Amino acid sequence: MNPQSPGDAPAFDLRAYLLGSWTVDRTLLDRSTGNRGTFTGVVRFTAMDDGGLRFREDGTVAWASVPGGPAGTPFTGPASREYLLRPTGAPDTMDMLFPDGRPFHRMGFGPQNSHDQHWCDPDSYRVSYTRTGPDDFRYEWDVTGPAKDQLLTSFLRRTADPA
Repeated sequence: MNPQSPGDAPAFDLRAYLLGSWTVDRTLLDRSTGNRGTFTGVVRFTAMDDGGLRFREDGTVAWASVPGGPAGTPFTGPASREYLLRPTGAPDTMDMLFPDGRPFHRMGFGPQNSHDQHWCDPDSYRVSYTRTGPDDFRYEWDVTGPAKDQLLTSFLRRTADPA
């Protein structure tokens, strides 16, 4: 019997981990106004023929006050977004792109690849990913700049529903 050394352990397969349906609960904080909100919904990671994944998020956003509107006027409504994830050549990371193919950031859970950033003129978006268990993870966007000052924290948990 030949015991496997730590260097022989298979690499974490991010694509296989993400594939399927997840619930998402997000807290929203506009630090410039103190306005708070939430997003709840479902994220589906579905396989693409090129080895990538399609990321589709659908749910409901709720703000204590309409962003940019009069204070004390709550807002609740549907919200959705889509991204594409492409293989990077390393199984533990994927590149996230906007639906039109523009690069967004790199996603991963390892110590060297769990943080990334994206410049969206005039603001800086910093993201960090944390795998909290075999069926859950979180990510946090810290957005700063002259146009936005926000903190968005998302918790995802795998569902039994097929993608």
